[in-house]
Amino acid sequence: MANLFSVRPSRPKSVRAALLGAAAVAAVGAVTIEALPLSTVPAIAAVPATSAGPASFADVVDHVKGAVVSVKVKIDATNVSDEEGDGQAAPNFPKGGPLEKFFRQFGAPGMQGMPGMGERFGQGQQQRPRMGMAQGSGFFITPDGYLVTNNHVVEHAKDVTVTTSDGKTIAARVVGTDPKTDLALLKVKEGSDYPYVSFSSQSPRVGDWVIAVGNPFGLGGTVTAGIVSARGRDIGAGPYDDFLQIDAPVNHGNSGGPAFNAQGEVVGVNTAIFSPSGGSVGIGFAIASDVARNVVDQLKDHGKVARGWLGVQIQPVSQDIADSLGIKDAKGALVDKTEKDSPAAAAGLKDGDVITQVNGESVSDSHDLARRIAALGPKKDAELTILRNGASQTVKVQLGSLSDDRQAKGDSGDREPKDALAKLGLALEPATAVDGAGKTGVVVSQIDPDGVAAQKGLQTGDVILSVAGKTVSRPSEVAAALDSAKADGKKSVLMQVKTENGTHFVALSTQVS
Repeated sequence: MANLFSVRPSRPKSVRAALLGAAAVAAVGAVTIEALPLSTVPAIAAVPATSAGPASFADVVDHVKGAVVSVKVKIDATNVSDEEGDGQAAPNFPKGGPLEKFFRQFGAPGMQGMPGMGERFGQGQQQRPRMGMAQGSGFFITPDGYLVTNNHVVEHAKDVTVTTSDGKTIAARVVGTDPKTDLALLKVKEGSDYPYVSFSSQSPRVGDWVIAVGNPFGLGGTVTAGIVSARGRDIGAGPYDDFLQIDAPVNHGNSGGPAFNAQGEVVGVNTAIFSPSGGSVGIGFAIASDVARNVVDQLKDHGKVARGWLGVQIQPVSQDIADSLGIKDAKGALVDKTEKDSPAAAAGLKDGDVITQVNGESVSDSHDLARRIAALGPKKDAELTILRNGASQTVKVQLGSLSDDRQAKGDSGDREPKDALAKLGLALEPATAVDGAGKTGVVVSQIDPDGVAAQKGLQTGDVILSVAGKTVSRPSEVAAALDSAKADGKKSVLMQVKTENGTHFVALSTQVS
């Protein structure tokens, strides 16, 4: 892993100075400080003076701590691989899934890099089948005993118990889970009139206080405090990432625990930390309350989450792509491919369309579009604003249902003129001349690893389907489209490319000399 460097915030120094014209001088002790010319000092509007924060969080903690519980789960550890010798198992995310890839990239117990905060303890190298234990945190959201935790805490659960703040242990059952957001809803099997907390109706601002309560390292109710460091974090854990980044210390076992605002409302569900050491370094991630509330409501009512489905493969609009399409701002979601028999196809969406708004609200990027469409739900009508051939138009679509397996996911003698494409580091052949390449497009037969095309991600075997919106079947057509775009004064040209992972667009510069 690359070295990680911490940045220590600078501490403001109080300097008393009188600004006298363009080169005033102020003396503080024996130190002389020369002020910059006034014209070069950036003007920053003053903000109203506010309190530095409460002298204590004790009143808030007293109000909410009874709703926070420790969650212990007996799991089938047959498929949980242990790090040899340490007896601690990695979180058992679905193999190949987004959370498994994320935690393996940054580490977890039994992985390298980033730990999840729910701990799973195996039994060393015992014979399979075997049982293990997982533990995390959770919190009541209703007086009759519904509570929220993380999916990765209760995944593969055979037996679930929760321990309240007063030490009472109660059996619980899993009502429903949503691996895509790593949330789970439980319900205790006995009792009623439990203390509970509510989700905040407003998103916190960066800099707001946040209080984390949970079960780190199995110690029981523990309280830490910090601020919201960032919002809208996409950490690659799933297609609908919308994490709060917080610096309130959270550790193993805090998974599923709540992050409160200063009013005692839940603003997030603690899920992951970034750490090279396994302990808190002040970078934690919590599922935002608006996402959690929507998922939990559906789990409570239906036991599962239903999401809207548009039926397109999409990608962000980079500045290169924006330039090639003549778009001023690099915003929106570019349609790579419209799936057959999908709501998008029925509504008339086409490859190369840029979706800029959903029901009048701006779409910042492809990730934002995926979240908005999913949140609308199945069978809901949506009005999409798109850019097609430089013109804005409106398309109405009725969304479908996103199932578990769907994600807002010639002549062989015709060679390209070498002078036309060699500058890009490309050698092309018609797809019909290459076994397995299909009957449409032009195949990248060779590529210079240091060339412009390779730098844009093109690889040998990729199939170029269209250039500047026109389908191509011969290398000469690709070269002609590049020459035409350059003659029209375009800085780049958009190519639709098919790879083994799907279809996407690539913007290649026409200014290569």
